Amino acid sequence: MRSGTCTVPPFHGAGSPSQPGGQVAHRRIEPLKKVLAMDPSDEVAWFGLGKAYMEDANFAEAITALESCIRVKPTYSAAYLALAQSLQKSGRIERCREVCQQGIAISTQNGDAMVTKNLELLTQSLG
Repeated sequence: MRSGTCTVPPFHGAGSPSQPGGQVAHRRIEPLKKVLAMDPSDEVAWFGLGKAYMEDANFAEAITALESCIRVKPTYSAAYLALAQSLQKSGRIERCREVCQQGIAISTQNGDAMVTKNLELLTQSLG
């Protein structure tokens, strides 16, 4: 476990029990934040937090969590895809393109063919 401060973003999600996934995602957020408070180098927890925020359509917080995941483990292929998707949903298209290209390089190197294919499809959809 690395020592240091943990900057886990607060929950400001758009999800609610009436929205699809909102209640389930919200229930996952607090436990993940507790894990990260104990171990901010847990890339799986950062990824899970990012995906939970995505399910809540809280893409700003998802981006922050997924960027933290990649900082902790730069070879985490799936984090690049989730980050690119969140950036696209946030309208940050140029940054999305950059992350897609980085993710394609990483996922190809890792042999993650499905992630590579999905990043290529996302890149093509950007025009």
